[in-house]
Amino acid sequence: MGMMNSDERAVAVIMVGGPTKGTRFRPLSLNIPKPLFPLAGQAMVHHPISACKKIPNLAQIYLIGFYEEREFALYVSSISNELKVPIKYLKEDKPHGSAGGLYNFRDLILEDNPSHIFLLNCDVCCTFPLPEMLEAHKKYGGMGTILVIKVSPESADQFGELVADPNSNELLHYTEKPETFVSDRINCGVYVFTPEIFTAIQGVSTQRKDRANLRRQSSFEALQSATRSLPANFVRLDQDILSPLAGKKQLYIYETRDFWEQIKTPGMSLKCSGLYLSLFRYTSPHLLTEGDGSKSATILGDVYIHPSAKVHPTAKIGPNVSISANARIGAGVRLINCIVLDDVEIKENAVVIHSIVGWKCCIGRWSRVQAEGDPSAKLGVTILGEAVNVEDEVVVINCIVLPNKTLNVSVQQEIIL
Repeated sequence: MGMMNSDERAVAVIMVGGPTKGTRFRPLSLNIPKPLFPLAGQAMVHHPISACKKIPNLAQIYLIGFYEEREFALYVSSISNELKVPIKYLKEDKPHGSAGGLYNFRDLILEDNPSHIFLLNCDVCCTFPLPEMLEAHKKYGGMGTILVIKVSPESADQFGELVADPNSNELLHYTEKPETFVSDRINCGVYVFTPEIFTAIQGVSTQRKDRANLRRQSSFEALQSATRSLPANFVRLDQDILSPLAGKKQLYIYETRDFWEQIKTPGMSLKCSGLYLSLFRYTSPHLLTEGDGSKSATILGDVYIHPSAKVHPTAKIGPNVSISANARIGAGVRLINCIVLDDVEIKENAVVIHSIVGWKCCIGRWSRVQAEGDPSAKLGVTILGEAVNVEDEVVVINCIVLPNKTLNVSVQQEIIL
């Protein structure tokens, strides 16, 4: 079972969303498409892409979204060359729903004649155990396998909750964001399907068209259903595919015991950056910086520093810090749990804790930029948009600061527009 047949091929599809979707990610998404925002020094979408690289016989990776092609062109060509895997960005003309988007590009996706199609969401952070999922999927013999994780019962209702057979792992019941508690196992937004998924999606839109025709001929206009307003080719993966097919020996689950988070806000991106840094310890230790303060800065825990960044040897950095290209970190600076983006200057003896420092920001001498560090609280992480200037000896606590502001007095608990 372990060996792939030589004629088996896989393709991977990563859903990257669009500019109207990432609004909770402002002010950071004002400068860069959210999927390209760096976590642990690599674009958000890099993490699922590099996980796809481990899928046996991978023919192609497609990114599907609403961003303009030019916003992804540079990234796609460079990552394609770096990982030596063909990657294409496909722009949706209008929303087709999570399954409809896949169906929209079915001809391209099926071009390589794949026996398996992986579908991943770009804004989830996990270890993406794709080869293991594929093994399980082939053993189950169903149409699809869903990555799931067990969460605390209090938080489960924010996601798709599911019930599976404890022995066979068959998906028995699926509800998207239920009103009452269903289960503490949730959908991680990572799937592997056989090409039959396209027949299932087509079935949903055919059914819609039939219903619409029936409605025209009958006087049941008053009994409008919720699906009435949905166009035939708008198909949602969860409500239209997973829920109806549960309990029909078509869908199965694979449970991850590692971490999983959804990256909806800048605060969560800081937490996820830390999770990916800790994962690098095992997968890519060469990306992490070491240092004991003798010749270079003192490094504590997991830290990524871009080779072009300049860090003074008396600085103390970590845990969970990532520093992007051409940043300059001065003498005596202390950085804890933060993301420092390209071209930032942090002057001597400044302190940055639980914060994201946007592109081209400047933080003055003896200043402090910090927060309480709760990634799910509205102001739990301090965020400085692009080119914010914090003057010397200014303290910024629990704030979100929009681009191009100068702060010359201390502020806390504020959104600075």
